[in-house]
Amino acid sequence: MLLRMSTLLLRTLREDPADAEVPSHRLLLRAGYIRRAAPGGYTWLPLGKLVLDRISEVVRSEMAAIGGQEVHFPALLPAEPYRTSGRWAEYGDDIFTLADRKGAEHLLAPTHEEMAALLVKDLFTSYRDFPATLFQLQTKFRDEARPRAGLLRGREFLMKDAYSFDLDEAGLQAAYDRHRDAYRRIFDRLGLDYTVVHAMSGAMGGSASEEFLAATPVGEDTFVGCTVCDYAANTEAVTTRAPAAGDPEAYPDAEVHDTPETPTIAGLVELANARRLAGRGDWTAADTLKNIVLSVHRPGADEVELLVIGVPGDREVDLKRVGAALHPATVTVFEEWAGHPELVRGYLGPQILDKLGLRYLVDPRVAPGTAWLTGANEPGRHATGVVSGRDFTPDGTIEAAEVRPGDPCPACESGALTIRRGIEIGHIFQLGRRFTDAFAVDVLGAEGKPVRPTMGCYGIGVSRAVAAVAEQHHDDRGLVWPAAVAPCDVHVVAAGKGPQLETTIDLGTRLSAAGLRVLVDDRSGVSAGVKFTDAELIGVPRTVVVGRRLADGYVELRDRATGERAELPLDGLVRRIVDEVSVTHRV
Repeated sequence: MLLRMSTLLLRTLREDPADAEVPSHRLLLRAGYIRRAAPGGYTWLPLGKLVLDRISEVVRSEMAAIGGQEVHFPALLPAEPYRTSGRWAEYGDDIFTLADRKGAEHLLAPTHEEMAALLVKDLFTSYRDFPATLFQLQTKFRDEARPRAGLLRGREFLMKDAYSFDLDEAGLQAAYDRHRDAYRRIFDRLGLDYTVVHAMSGAMGGSASEEFLAATPVGEDTFVGCTVCDYAANTEAVTTRAPAAGDPEAYPDAEVHDTPETPTIAGLVELANARRLAGRGDWTAADTLKNIVLSVHRPGADEVELLVIGVPGDREVDLKRVGAALHPATVTVFEEWAGHPELVRGYLGPQILDKLGLRYLVDPRVAPGTAWLTGANEPGRHATGVVSGRDFTPDGTIEAAEVRPGDPCPACESGALTIRRGIEIGHIFQLGRRFTDAFAVDVLGAEGKPVRPTMGCYGIGVSRAVAAVAEQHHDDRGLVWPAAVAPCDVHVVAAGKGPQLETTIDLGTRLSAAGLRVLVDDRSGVSAGVKFTDAELIGVPRTVVVGRRLADGYVELRDRATGERAELPLDGLVRRIVDEVSVTHRV
């Protein structure tokens, strides 16, 4: 393949686009890989499409290696299967819906579990048809409320989704493990620094779920790792080690105190120590119980539920963790205080919530037999010695509090958690029988009785992976593509006219004939400095500069990643580069 920049659909930019928020967005636009077409939608220009295709080739090859069979489902789908599975309501505003000319409702598919289950129901009849894995690379659609960060948070994106079907849990586990290993090979080949973390299943459901997160400071996901063991989890899935339950009757009765003008935790702690409430002068925010009122809207419900969450006062409530725990409900902070005078803002305690009929969920640290300084449900008043299991009984626990660096690891005795940011590039699920149950997918078992298959689901954000690689592989001059995903293997630049230009075109032609992907900068009227700047911005792994030493039979070979430069004889150069490329591709 030979691309000539004199005719290539490519426009590089000297300045950062005003709306580009993260390095990948900025550099992919500046280097001419993508162009914005609409909010959350991008046109892939030739160089960008080559990178997208190369990543797709890696994904396809590894999926085929584990026995995956490629299919292609429609993107425009009828609503009925999604109503049957319950996900039409669960997705809510996150999906694009439309009606055809006859009024029938449809959606633009965000994912295809329903279609995969129905296909197996249609075509599979016997246990002999299993196990099976179907996969596709297809454009998906989600109605993001705030599209941002270029390819990282779009409304339209290319995704590889795969679906495994097995007859028992052992088969599902084996399929899950195969996909997990395949994903590691894929992301290793793409040159990504990634971490596999425990995750929440969200709209997919199922018994087990892991995310593959590419580490980057601009990532939208936060995840934790342990300083001692190999525990890693998305912060939404982190569990809290609860203290041992105590005796609720071992404490003196709760006592109410006047605490004027203390609606904040900081003000309450300062006053409690100044007045030595309950005989103590060592109160901290961790001794207080903060009660946050949330509005919960469940799919298909007309009314909004009020939910109160109790967390230690030194912690904030993380709405992403709450949303993950309460999925598919949506959660917002309660604001209608004027309409609920029974809820005393800034002084709310758990003692009356049961009488008010409000559901109360607490952080695991609020264990039975723990005593707290909390609101007394009267303006300007708090209570000490309010004991869980005596003065209030929660309706359950919830992982709602923020996770902080240094928190104890839930998996080992001595480790502490560190927090990093990352981009979700893959997600695997053990779905179980949620979708085969929904559509009554049964086949004839080995003993002549019906057997219901169990499913796994496995996704990779292919277009998102382009951005993830760009986030991890760039410098202050531009992109630095790994060899496996670069749009071309070599970039040949003519640093002059006449013989240099003729030799550049000839060298590019010979490299292309040898099986390499070649980008040739044969533009006339463009200075050598501009060409070198564009070469660094575009980020092909190696650049050949045909310049002043051509008269002596030499050209310059530049390595984009290391910055190394070497003057080499033109004779034998094609064979040398072909050999180098074949080695990097084998790696």
